[in-house]
Amino acid sequence: MKQIAADIGGTFTDLTAVDGNGVFSTAKTLTTPRDHAEGVLAGLDRLGAHLPGTELFLHGSTIAINTVLQRAGARTALITTAGFRDVYEIGRGNRSEPYNLFFGKPDPLVPRRLRREVGERVLADGSVRTPLDVERARALITELKESGVQSVAVCLLHAYANPEHELELGRLFAELWPEAYVTLSHRIMREYREYERTSTTVLNAYVGPVVSRYLDSLAKRLEARGFRGRLLIMQSNGGIMSVETARQSPVRMMESGPVAGVIGAAALAAGLDLPRLISFDMGGTTAKTSLVKDGAVDISPGYFIGGYATGHPMALPVVNIVEVGSGGGSIAWVDAAGALKVGPVSAGAAPGPACYGRGGDRPTVTDANLVLGRLGASRFLGGEMPLDRAAAEEAIRMHVAEPLGLDLPAAALGIVAIADAQMSLAVRAVSVEKGEDPRTFALVATGGAGPLHAVSIARELTIGTVVVPVLPGQFSAKGMLCSEVRHDLTRTSLAKFEPSTVEQYAITIKALAAEAWARLRADIGDPGRPPVLQHFLELRYHGQEFTIPVPVPEAGLSTANHGQVRALFDEMHDRLYGHHATDEAVEAVGVRTVISLPLETTAGAGTAAGTETATGTPEPAEHRPVVLHGGGPEPVSCPVYDRETLRPGHHITGPAVVQEATSSVVCYAGDALSVAPDLSLVVSVGSPA
Repeated sequence: MKQIAADIGGTFTDLTAVDGNGVFSTAKTLTTPRDHAEGVLAGLDRLGAHLPGTELFLHGSTIAINTVLQRAGARTALITTAGFRDVYEIGRGNRSEPYNLFFGKPDPLVPRRLRREVGERVLADGSVRTPLDVERARALITELKESGVQSVAVCLLHAYANPEHELELGRLFAELWPEAYVTLSHRIMREYREYERTSTTVLNAYVGPVVSRYLDSLAKRLEARGFRGRLLIMQSNGGIMSVETARQSPVRMMESGPVAGVIGAAALAAGLDLPRLISFDMGGTTAKTSLVKDGAVDISPGYFIGGYATGHPMALPVVNIVEVGSGGGSIAWVDAAGALKVGPVSAGAAPGPACYGRGGDRPTVTDANLVLGRLGASRFLGGEMPLDRAAAEEAIRMHVAEPLGLDLPAAALGIVAIADAQMSLAVRAVSVEKGEDPRTFALVATGGAGPLHAVSIARELTIGTVVVPVLPGQFSAKGMLCSEVRHDLTRTSLAKFEPSTVEQYAITIKALAAEAWARLRADIGDPGRPPVLQHFLELRYHGQEFTIPVPVPEAGLSTANHGQVRALFDEMHDRLYGHHATDEAVEAVGVRTVISLPLETTAGAGTAAGTETATGTPEPAEHRPVVLHGGGPEPVSCPVYDRETLRPGHHITGPAVVQEATSSVVCYAGDALSVAPDLSLVVSVGSPA
């Protein structure tokens, strides 16, 4: 095996390997929350992976974000400029839920007693007004060391403009307390906005020791098995980075697992000539959805860990993903008012859904799908993990059917319907709420549970096409093999955008280009081929708050093309907001540089299945009673097809179920399924009942 990718989810750990001929092999194991590396190693055993011959090991996980959401990070302190101790807790003045009487801001990850001040002051232009109080800094480090702190975030005022004092504090930590995990804000981001920069720095320090221990453990265990290749970690921006970079900046890993599926969907778009896709990934714990337009993923400049209303802001680029607590393991329950709810609490991998037979007794979405006949009890995970239908029925009967006075099929159908409604809202959030018509997109369904629910969601939103790629249950792991080494760098530098100021931005662009190259070489050594290097000027009209990233011409920025850049900004502003103002002054807030280099992989060279073509409708493996939406709780006799027997050119009309080792596709009456040349299943969705 030349390349291996591993994705740790809340319920399952997925691995995908590809050899030199582009042939895939996969494995799926239950996630091991107490020691995530155990699940990865178990997956390697199932793959029969030969690590001494593996050149590349790609890894994504939800460890960093779960550490924050569960508040299980290191005991962290914050050092900031005297007088600015409470910026981190005060945050912004906006109230995201104005009519919620119980609304509250996020609880800081660093309590006030561990937020310390040091005498110093750097101005916005980078000049030093007050030198660093070195003696006070020494005493402060000693105090924190004796207080039991494990990690320290250092975020000084205007350090983005001049990091001299932060660097001095870093040297003092190296001298007085070298074992501490220290995060200097300018090494994470060089942008203004004090609250967001402080929060991002604290997040990095908070998860740093936890993530570093895990990465060290995984690297040592892989090395013990003979791995001598390169271990790379998935970032939230859709790129990958070295383990050393991940140790220093683990905050860049917050969404490292889910984004890989979006990257895979973008790669799929080109092969199927479907440039507009909605990626829909439903796993065991959550469902994630994101937009792909013209083959490019939607990247946001920031993100809120835990949600916009009460989450912690992270001011780093991240693939724009909307996530809801609806997964196969989401628990169904009846609230005090007698209403049926699904999620957000999940049964996870331990004990898991009741049908797993691992001690779980609460009904989940997976249990409901099994009771409705949409899952085959004997085929789950290719027969390696048979499901207990009786346990699923008992859990639904006890906790849903009897409390609501429903029969068993109606209760199970209600669970699935509520989960579908919640996931439909997530799809609306990345499309309708962004001004995009979901009817002009195809829905790409991945994750173990995604194909089970995708057609129902598409019918709800009048989406005409659903695509289920090869290996949907391991698609996030497979998507990593389509990723690229990538770094996003920024530098705040505020000035009017005039011919007289162009030179200062040209100098900044040159400095960021050098830094970007240095980071790329630190990750993968000499690339041997030119990367893609893009520069953007963050421009706005004078008096505006937010900016538009305007591409810098390939020839570079100069007084000669100042007018060209200004005209492009006016054009982009008009396209985004419906108006522009050519007579208004324009400000430049800073420079953004992106360096990227696609991996040299064989991921797109072939598939594990054969490529011979066929015509007509294949023979079903069996017929099974299945309860479908729109027809009430009465089951319909559905043909069930094994996906591994399908070939390009095959056609199937609904109602029908296509099952495989890690997933199943449910089609309704009026749906037409065809097999594409790359073995993707393409469903032409009929009208809703």
